[in-house]
Amino acid sequence: MSKANPYADLLEGRPAETVMEATPEALRAVLAEIGEANPETRPAPSKWSPAEIVCHLADCDIAFGFRLRQTLAEDNPTVQPFDQGKWAANYLGISAEQALAAFTALRRWNLRLIEAAMPDGASRTMTHPERGTLTFRDFLELIAGHDLNHLAQLQRIAAGARAASQA
Repeated sequence: MSKANPYADLLEGRPAETVMEATPEALRAVLAEIGEANPETRPAPSKWSPAEIVCHLADCDIAFGFRLRQTLAEDNPTVQPFDQGKWAANYLGISAEQALAAFTALRRWNLRLIEAAMPDGASRTMTHPERGTLTFRDFLELIAGHDLNHLAQLQRIAAGARAASQA
């Protein structure tokens, strides 16, 4: 696990764009599995609810999309990190469905940019204060791994909901 991409192992050799394209539908499917278990319920007091996880993913696609655009428009920009906990303070009252609709639209928009930028933009660089220098391609892999990390988290919640309903 590298500091630059702590999610790299989750990709298992899959192309980042393939994972990113599949994420909205994968989210839709896992939220359907969670279904009756109330996607606004937190699995533990310090953990995000399924709806909050999807809100986080939508917020990330805003920030990630800006970073991608900045990387294409500027020479080795320094991108800003953000405090996900502080951003999450605004998630109260946003349903999983609303968050998924926002995420899906943002992801489609970002994928259009990525398609237009590749392959020429793949080696453009950005500097992240916590992760160091990343290429556009590296950052796509980080985004895809981040998706997979949160999908796994949602799948664990769905499995817990299934187990609880069978008990």
